[in-house]
Amino acid sequence: MKAMVYTRYGSPDVLELKEVEKPAPGDNQVLVKVHASSVNAFDWHVLRGKPAFIRLMGFGIRKPKYQILGADIAGRVEAVGKNVNQFRPGDEIFGDVSGSGIGGFAEYVCAGQNALAAKPESMTFEQAAALPLAAVTALQGLRDKGGIKSGQKALINGASGGVGTFAVQIAKAFEAEVTGVCSTGKMDMVRELGADHVIDYTREDFTKNGQQYDLIYAVNGYNSILAYKRALSDRGIYVLAGGEMAQMYQAMLLRPLFTLGGNKKVVNYVAQPNQKDLEFIAKLFEDGKVKAVIDRRYPLSEVPEAIRHLEEGHARGKTVILIADD
Repeated sequence: MKAMVYTRYGSPDVLELKEVEKPAPGDNQVLVKVHASSVNAFDWHVLRGKPAFIRLMGFGIRKPKYQILGADIAGRVEAVGKNVNQFRPGDEIFGDVSGSGIGGFAEYVCAGQNALAAKPESMTFEQAAALPLAAVTALQGLRDKGGIKSGQKALINGASGGVGTFAVQIAKAFEAEVTGVCSTGKMDMVRELGADHVIDYTREDFTKNGQQYDLIYAVNGYNSILAYKRALSDRGIYVLAGGEMAQMYQAMLLRPLFTLGGNKKVVNYVAQPNQKDLEFIAKLFEDGKVKAVIDRRYPLSEVPEAIRHLEEGHARGKTVILIADD
């Protein structure tokens, strides 16, 4: 089978399209013929081995432990292990294989059955490939870490990217009043996703305009942790899902200062892929409450270009890799 392979950490230039051995499913695994995948910030962090804790999370200290990137997959079940009881050959599925050794940038991949969910008939493989990691990350950040509720004022910083576009829609599905923060050229798109208010960060600093929010969900941006605190209402929660490394270190080191003298909270987390949340997202899709915003499509041979496009920070929504005919 064809796969995009890398054997050392580095830029997208270290990726090579190669012919490799087709995997065989273990007793508890499903072999999937991949029709589409998508690119996430996770992929280029693991590709470069940066920040350093990526290597400490089991991806290899000196060189990559797994040689094929790609967390998101959508495709058809090719074969199943003897202990698999949820799927059978021919089933259309989608999922996040980041906990199964990744490997989505290939024609076939093996994954544990709990990393996968049935793809709704109304969903194309392209749409399904755009959902898993980004949509589940947004769901867990807003619902599980942020405790989002109907009527709350929620702000999404980085509303036009992969996770951000889902966060806007999921926050609306929970009936929050949503403010999206993005650049000038992406404001109309964020409004179309359902945001009640949109702020152009190139013209206005939302931490200085006097507005306060019950929940701030930060996927991107360059604001300090104390600026976020100023923009939170009493008992407000700041949930950090991504952004600059300085922000992540601030969230870890300055949490006591953030919470001092009040009821405001700061939370940072790593999303945990699971079947139940994939099914929840699929239901939102079928109900018309969530859609996949696809910015660009690339063939498997152009994964390096797709990752460069994402790294540059210009993507609107998700970047999809087309691997087999839909």
